[in-house]
This record gives sequence, C-alpha cells and structure tokens, in this order.
Amino acid sequence: MPSHALVIEDLVKRYKGGLLALDHISLKVKRGDFYALLGPNGAGKSTTIGIICSLINKTSGRVQVYGHDIDQDFAAAKRMIGLVPQEFNFNSFEPINEIISNQAGYYGISPNLAKERTEYTLEKLGLWQKRKNTPRELSGGMKRRLMIARALVHDPQLLILDEPTAGVDIEIRRSIWELLQELNAEGRSIILTTHYLEEAEYLCKNVGIINQGKIIIDTSLRALLDQLKQETFIFYLQDALATAPKLENAHAQLSDERTLEITPNTTLSLDELFAELHNLGIRVRSMRNKSNRLEELFMNLVSK
Repeated sequence: MPSHALVIEDLVKRYKGGLLALDHISLKVKRGDFYALLGPNGAGKSTTIGIICSLINKTSGRVQVYGHDIDQDFAAAKRMIGLVPQEFNFNSFEPINEIISNQAGYYGISPNLAKERTEYTLEKLGLWQKRKNTPRELSGGMKRRLMIARALVHDPQLLILDEPTAGVDIEIRRSIWELLQELNAEGRSIILTTHYLEEAEYLCKNVGIINQGKIIIDTSLRALLDQLKQETFIFYLQDALATAPKLENAHAQLSDERTLEITPNTTLSLDELFAELHNLGIRVRSMRNKSNRLEELFMNLVSK
C-alpha cells in the first residue's frame, strides 16, 4: 500500500476565457491522515476536489490516489474515493436502502454483496431502522449521514467531504465529528473542506490552505498553530473583581466584574498564569480562547 493517499503535482486548471483557477499546486496527503483543505470562497477548493474525483478536467499536472494515476488508471483511482458533496443530490422519493444498494452497483458490486454492504453501512451510520423511508422523511442530520453512507458503501480508502456539517445544529455537528473520527481511526484517509475552522482544529492533523489558486500553507496543524504570536484568553471568575490584576508577564483587563481577559506574552505558560492568579486569590471557574486560533491565523494568511 502506498504511503500517500493523495499526491498532487503541479496541477493547473485554466477555464475557457482565461480564468486560472489552479496555479501549479502541489500537495501530499499521507495514508490514514485527516487533512483539512481550507480557503476562502473561490480559492480553488471545489475545483481541486472536482479534478481528484474526475468531475472536472485538469489543464495539466498529475494526480495519484493511493498510487493510481487518474489519467492512466481511472477506474482504480475512482474506486479508492468516496465523495460527500455539500448539497443533497439523491432522489428524495427513493427508499434509503435502494439509494445505497444502487450506488454499490455503480461500482460493479454484485447484488448479493451490495445487499450486505448496504446493511452494514446503514447499521454503521445509524440508519438501518429508516431503510424503508425516503430521504424527504429524514431530519437534516440523518440526510447528512445518508450522504456519508452512500460514499462509503463501496469501501473507499479516501473519503472527501465538502462542508459536511453546513447548516446543521451543534448536536448533529458533534455526532458527525464523532463518526468521522471513528472512520479515520479505522484507517481511512479523510480530506475535509469546511468554513467552520473550529471543526478543522478539532478534527484534523494536517492542513493545506489555498488562496487565489495557490497553496500558501501545507503543514501540520500543530506547526501552523505554533505560528500564532499571541493569544487572548477569557477567564470566568468565581468572585467579582473591582479592578483588573497587575500581572508580571501578561496584560489583563476586565470585560465585566466576573470576566477577565488576559493576553500573556509568549514566554508565559498557562500553568504559570494559573499559579499567578491563584497567588493573587483569583479563583477561575472556566476559561476559553477569545477567538478560534486557526481562524485568526487563517484570516492573517489569506488577507496578505
């Protein structure tokens, strides 16, 4: 088995009329990785995914999926990919089990095996009890799970999800996160596009950022977050304060009498900050980052 799930080399897409959507991009996604492909609207994410899945013809460059070149071994590359698009695109009047079994048939899976794979996939996605229902009878969260089930029925090794939690509530989003983590733990490689940057920070190991058709970042999430020069934390206090404390290596200000904003310098650890607050008699009930760290970096990078 190749060490990389996806290899893109010098990929170019120029549309008729001269629009350069992808400008010689290259990136690699390791086998078993959970990879975030991020970028503002129109940056080239959907074009890249379309080329990987053979939905869009590239102008030049090379794409390999688990060692299979999409030009030289199209069928083998296609079998390795499961795509979950953002928009629902199934027949709303077709029973769920038929949607999944028909999808298996498109990959040449025999009827008996398709039946087994359909039952297994719907069980795994928590949809087996709804198998006779049609999609229009499902909740939004179940429709999202159906999209994932359809992408998984032929047992692909690379799962590509385009905005999989767009428009769903927090509870459903969290359940989809748990499902994706399970799939990744089984050894499946996952590529995720999302505008919820806390989602990418929570789930992904590595990240690529595309802007104006170029890859501007391709690194581990940890290495990217380490570039953040300064963070501000919100501390919710047990007791009210009249004034903000004077701290040695941090700036503190009160948002209200029980909410303290602290921006430490880069040499101060959180443990040291908590110790200093404790020594001042300040009891902390809870804390959070003032803003999403990845979002802050992302905005700085794409605005350059």
